[in-house]
Amino acid sequence: MRALVFDVFGTVVDWRGSIIAEGRKLGREKHLRVNWPAFADAWRAGYRPAMARVRSGELPWTSIDALHRMILEDLLKQFRIPELGEQDIDHLNRAWHRLKPWRDARGGLRRLKSRYVIAPLSNGNVALLTNMAKFAGLPWDCVLSAELFHHYKPDPETYRGAAQLLGLAEHEVMMVAAHKDDLYAAKSCGLRTAFVPRPLEHGPKARVDVEPEPAFDIHARDFNDLADQLASAQ
Repeated sequence: MRALVFDVFGTVVDWRGSIIAEGRKLGREKHLRVNWPAFADAWRAGYRPAMARVRSGELPWTSIDALHRMILEDLLKQFRIPELGEQDIDHLNRAWHRLKPWRDARGGLRRLKSRYVIAPLSNGNVALLTNMAKFAGLPWDCVLSAELFHHYKPDPETYRGAAQLLGLAEHEVMMVAAHKDDLYAAKSCGLRTAFVPRPLEHGPKARVDVEPEPAFDIHARDFNDLADQLASAQ
C-alpha cells in the first residue's frame, strides 16, 4: 500500500460544530435569532439530494460550492432569516471552506504522511478543499476531488480515478472514512479500506453506527490509532 485517501466532511473535519460556530458568529453580528444546530443539520441534509440531482443528470456538473449555495438560499427562507447582503451570504456559504479538524486529525495525518502519500478524496470542490487545508493546517500531499472526475462519490469513477491520478493500482490505495457506504463503494472498486468512526459527527445526541465491519481492512479509533496499526502491520 502506497497511498491513503480520506473522506473529509465528518472524517477529517467537524462540519457540524464548525457551521454552528459560524452561524452563531453571524447571529451576533447581525442580531439574528436562529436555531443554528438545526440550521447546520438542515444544510447538511440537503447535501445528498443535491448531489443526486447531478448524478442522475437532472443538473449538469455543479460544484459543491454551488450546491451549498442553492441549499443555503432555501434555508434562509425556511428559517426566516432577514435579508442578508450578497457579501454576507457568500461568506456564510464559504463557511464550508473554514471547517475545523477533529483533535487527532493534524497530528495523525502528519504521522501517516511520513510513510504514505496522503490526499483528500472528497466531494468538495478543489477550491473548497484547498482553502480548508490552508485554514485547518491539513498536510495533504495533493488534493483529489470529485470535481476532477465530474463524478460524485459513490460513483466508481471517483475511486478509480484517484488511483489513476496517483499512478497506482487500486489495491495500493486505502480509503479512510467514517461512513460505511463510502468504504463499501471504495472496496467494490478494489481499494483497501479503513473505518474511523466519528461518533460526534452529528452531535452528542445522534445515534451513529460505529460498529466494526469485518469487510473493512482496518477499524481504528482515530488517525493516530490508524498510524499505529499500519506501522505494526509492516
